[in-house]
Amino acid sequence: MPMMPRRARLLLVITAAARGCDAFSPPRLPTHHAAAATTTTTSKRPIAVVPPSSLSSPSTSLSASPSTLHDESLAPGIAAIDAALPTLSPLLDELRSLPYFRLYSCDMLASCEYLPQELFECYAESCEIYPADDADVPIDIRSSDFDEHEFELDGWARWDMPSEDYYDTLLFPEDYTGYDGSEIWRFIHDRIGFHGGDMGNDEYDADDWKADFNKAVSGLHAMVSAQVVRGMREKVGGIDPDKYAWTDPVVEYRRRLGPDGENPEAVENMYFTAMLLLSGVRAARDRLLSDCDDGKIGDEGACITLRSILSHPLLDEPSIEAASSRLRGHAIKDTNSLWEARMRTRDLMRIMNCVQCNKCRFHGKISTLGLSTALQLAVGHRGTGGDVAKIHRVELAALLTALGKFSSGIDLCLDMQS
Repeated sequence: MPMMPRRARLLLVITAAARGCDAFSPPRLPTHHAAAATTTTTSKRPIAVVPPSSLSSPSTSLSASPSTLHDESLAPGIAAIDAALPTLSPLLDELRSLPYFRLYSCDMLASCEYLPQELFECYAESCEIYPADDADVPIDIRSSDFDEHEFELDGWARWDMPSEDYYDTLLFPEDYTGYDGSEIWRFIHDRIGFHGGDMGNDEYDADDWKADFNKAVSGLHAMVSAQVVRGMREKVGGIDPDKYAWTDPVVEYRRRLGPDGENPEAVENMYFTAMLLLSGVRAARDRLLSDCDDGKIGDEGACITLRSILSHPLLDEPSIEAASSRLRGHAIKDTNSLWEARMRTRDLMRIMNCVQCNKCRFHGKISTLGLSTALQLAVGHRGTGGDVAKIHRVELAALLTALGKFSSGIDLCLDMQS
């Protein structure tokens, strides 16, 4: 076995789960989603051509879940997403294989600032990631990230400072690692999420942007839960019960995402966040096309894939704007308090440094950055939307990558229901 780089060996010593990477007893979370790890896949659903006229048939029920839909205004957008996924998911999978969308300079040694944690050495291969070879990182990506290292103090996101180390989502895709993230998710929902006031009666659908924020974060959690279940289904040779506390994907799906599970609104909230990401991609479309023309995205093959996504009928479907319209409508009524949303989104990014499974930390940071970019484009500082010209390369990449993750998560839920 070849000798690992010094930094990789250091990562092995420093990282791991507070309860262990291999064996643990996940606690029940009474009001929120289940504990989380990560996983990924390529969509296996059949590809079919979906004409634009078929993307707007409303429905008050969820195909991906037997749960009752709480926000009826989301129904047409949910139906549109379901109809579009057979053609959109394969394109997003292809996009995620491109260097622009799979390479991220990420600080894997950052300390946890929010929770006291024990140092635990995790030698499980499923937990670890290692930097990509220098030759595999295009110089244009390095240059862009270094040139765009500055950030706004009161901005929506604060990505890690670029370094010589880049990590590749293609080499280290999401996986069911067995990591117990319940402590992190509990902190996110209880401390970063908003409570009190109208949220005391309706955490996700109150007439307040803070409920929209909660709903978006809950959707992020639901996506991760879906990826966990997918990873469990794909474990070759089954799951060793001596190493993993969760072994039955059907049981875990019902617990995490089912109508009688820990959050009956989980799947609906996942659609809500997916709509925010779709709206963000639509808002960034001209910028992405311009970057393609300038050669910043990659070669012509890469731009063909990206243009296929940006010209997909779903992006021009009015119903997918339901989530961002709801958020903007609430935000404009309370612009003086939007700094709280920006601050908590930055907190959401930094809490990922408390995730002690490196693979989970890496993908968690990308997903969180994608969500924060969508929020920035939808709301900005005054509730009217952000300036796409100020979005950095890594934010654009994370926005599309996160959309691919949500596409995969919704696909999993549709498969489980069928």
